[in-house]
Amino acid sequence: MAQVHLVMLLALLEYFVFSMAVGRARYKFGVKAPAISGQPDFERYYRGQMNTLEQLIIFLPALWSFATFVDADWAALLGVVFIVGRALYFTGYVKAAEKRSAGFGLSTLPMLVLLLGGIYGAARTLIG
Repeated sequence: MAQVHLVMLLALLEYFVFSMAVGRARYKFGVKAPAISGQPDFERYYRGQMNTLEQLIIFLPALWSFATFVDADWAALLGVVFIVGRALYFTGYVKAAEKRSAGFGLSTLPMLVLLLGGIYGAARTLIG
């Protein structure tokens, strides 16, 4: 299960990097805290970070459920795809809102597989 721990920690590190990028963007675009709106370039950074946070709420328990009840190696592989997708999402969104779609799809599909697989595996274990 070390591979799953590594993927989880890499996903959290990626989120930390996105958070730091938002901080730099706040300074670069002159958006003083607590403001989060009014400057479109800053807002794209902020929404990229916040959407990733919203996805992590689903991704992390789904990753662990899939690893526990289905297969840890597949969970880790799907997790890496999620991380790559999130990176593409964030960098695309920062450039232009309409450039986030490919990254969104690349991160959503493995997350959905992890979630549904985790549900299936846990239910299968309960049924016996």
